[in-house]
Amino acid sequence: MTSGYQERITIEPGKRGGRPCIRGMRITVYDVLDWLAAGMSEAEILSEYPELVAEDIRACLAFAADREHQISILGPA
Repeated sequence: MTSGYQERITIEPGKRGGRPCIRGMRITVYDVLDWLAAGMSEAEILSEYPELVAEDIRACLAFAADREHQISILGPA
């Protein structure tokens, strides 16, 4: 299954310490995941950050799932 997050998640060495960001903005994948983990709904995030769209949030989740999958393939450290 192709999630397509690669089109939305960008990594630029000089921006936010090279952390994965959304569409070149300064909002990181971690920011979005942290907001969701804190209990913010997708609607609340989109209202608070109108520059984001629902597809951005799904891309963050897909990115995190892909990272988790890659880690599980590598096995325990």
